[in-house]
Amino acid sequence: MSRFSTSNIAQMATPAETKRDLQHPGQRPGVLDVAARQLLFTELMRGMWLVLEQFFRPPYTIFYPYEKGSLSPRFRGEHALRRYPSGEERCIACKLCEAICPAQAITIEAEPREDGSRRTTRYDIDMTKCIYCGFCQEACPVDAIVEGPNYEYITETHEELLYNKEKLLANGDKWEVEIARNIQAEHPYR
Repeated sequence: MSRFSTSNIAQMATPAETKRDLQHPGQRPGVLDVAARQLLFTELMRGMWLVLEQFFRPPYTIFYPYEKGSLSPRFRGEHALRRYPSGEERCIACKLCEAICPAQAITIEAEPREDGSRRTTRYDIDMTKCIYCGFCQEACPVDAIVEGPNYEYITETHEELLYNKEKLLANGDKWEVEIARNIQAEHPYR
């Protein structure tokens, strides 16, 4: 005869029954105890109280196209080439930004001018390759190439994200005031 006969199986207690018997020996839990435990009224009430508290506080969100959050001076957005106050472009064609770019997104061609200085004839950035690391900005000795505060520059085609020198200079002219303010704010840390 096996150890587990039908009478032995009927006498075996389930783990829940064993736990209940250890807590309250000889006493079964009441209907309210079971209902409170199964429906979790206390957790439900605490959750409702939390929702009620948040209902009367001001919202955390902003209405994006009409309201914009503040940006850090260290924010790295759309690239720009800067000019001196005289209107002359800052880039001296040292090609440090091209050399340090880990994504190889920058292409520079240069030639000497009549006065002996070197200036770029071609300065291209493939923004689809760029990883926005900021190495180009850090490597530039004259703060010519910077990553500006603009983050709203979506396009419909890939060709629109291939920036040439004219596009980069136009970005620099457009955002110069804010770029200069950000560079000045970060000056003590450089």
